[in-house]
Amino acid sequence: MAEDERLVGKLTVASDVINAAVDFFHDEGFIQLLPVMLGKSTDPLGPDPGSSVIKTAEIEYLGAKLRLMNSMILHKQVAVRKLGKKIWILSPNIRLEKGERKTTKKHLFEFTQADFEIPNAKKEDVMALVERFYKKLNKRMRKSEAFTALGIEPFKFKTPFKVYETHKLEEKYGADWEAPASEAAKQPFWALCHKREFYDKEDVSNPGHYLNYDLVYPLGFGEALSGGERESDYKRILERMGRDKLSMDIYTAYLKEAEQGFLPSAGAGFGIERLVRFLTKEEHIGGVQLFRRVPGEDITI
Repeated sequence: MAEDERLVGKLTVASDVINAAVDFFHDEGFIQLLPVMLGKSTDPLGPDPGSSVIKTAEIEYLGAKLRLMNSMILHKQVAVRKLGKKIWILSPNIRLEKGERKTTKKHLFEFTQADFEIPNAKKEDVMALVERFYKKLNKRMRKSEAFTALGIEPFKFKTPFKVYETHKLEEKYGADWEAPASEAAKQPFWALCHKREFYDKEDVSNPGHYLNYDLVYPLGFGEALSGGERESDYKRILERMGRDKLSMDIYTAYLKEAEQGFLPSAGAGFGIERLVRFLTKEEHIGGVQLFRRVPGEDITI
């Protein structure tokens, strides 16, 4: 098959995935919001030790400093407080990664997430929702003619996915557990409890442990989804931000919203391009984009 034909096939799968997400979240009673691209505050992406983002892109507009979205997590918390409803967004993200990230084959500096948040939810609610999505995706992908054109069979997701504590994965595979654990797996699996950003809720009954989760694709394709229960208590948010040594000036607007009281919530986001790469068994994630946005590569247009 000619390379252009293969690209059309992969982009058709991407279109099918997006349509599947739209139908799924609407069937589940979510309100779809339009994405935010600029804001006074955005996800700090720290203190995650796995992050290699060089900086958050900023522009000045009418005398105000605005930041491009690393992710809409802070806006999702505000949206849930204002609406009191389940919300989701096809959210473009800009993450200016180090150039060497192109060798991971799974990193982009511009990508899209299916990002969602559920008021008064626990991690188990999100995990069950995500597994319903992948189960329904099975049926959707079997109907897609793109897989026939690509000469591959759609992957069959078998739920429920296995669940592991991160510290157990580290004991088995070492600190960089994700790649070898993914290589060894035949189905996606959940990895729980990561020390991450201030908005992921710490388990008050077990300090140092966190009520968050990642979903990891098998066969070496790595992280699929990241999420967690959210820290909603204003004093705890301030305490966590202070512990992480974040600049409070950047988060003034966010903290004003938090002071009014966030609803407890839980949510996640999964990358559209990573899912398409996994489904099409593409070697490099740049191969599922028409306009490649790979760290360390020249932008052609």
